[in-house]
Amino acid sequence: MGLFDQVINAIANPNQQGSAGQLGDIVNTVQQLSNATGADPSTMQSAVGIVGNYVRSALQEKQASGGTEEVQAVVNEYSGTSPNPQAVNSLFSPGMQQQVAEVVSQRTGLDAGMIQQLLPMLVPIVLNFLKTGESSQTDGNPVLNSFLDADNDGDVDIADAMQMATRYLGR
Repeated sequence: MGLFDQVINAIANPNQQGSAGQLGDIVNTVQQLSNATGADPSTMQSAVGIVGNYVRSALQEKQASGGTEEVQAVVNEYSGTSPNPQAVNSLFSPGMQQQVAEVVSQRTGLDAGMIQQLLPMLVPIVLNFLKTGESSQTDGNPVLNSFLDADNDGDVDIADAMQMATRYLGR
């Protein structure tokens, strides 16, 4: 099951945190970033997707060293739609932050300096997307598990999930 399917299931499941309002806040924030930077919305979604790939790698490292509980704690603490430099620092060293900005710049044409300034917005957005699957029960977070590709099928792309969320919400 794809990442977006997991998000839709979380929205439909009263035992999970996800809601259409939460998804709407994420999509609105990405659209506001597009407007503020003058970037095309699809370019900004691509930027979120690239950052999401780096977030996945960082969370996979945390999972390997501290377990799924540590990863869920990071998601819970740093997710949101407001700027949070601590979210970036919890996942990336300063050198890695620069590398992420350069890769996003190379792939999207956006300025690397601007991307580095946007990381405190982009990382919490990715984490907020993952938080939709948080459960009030003990069966874990299927959205986070899918994102971390727990079944190793390789089918994970947050940019595609963002595009589907935009279409799902009719925006």
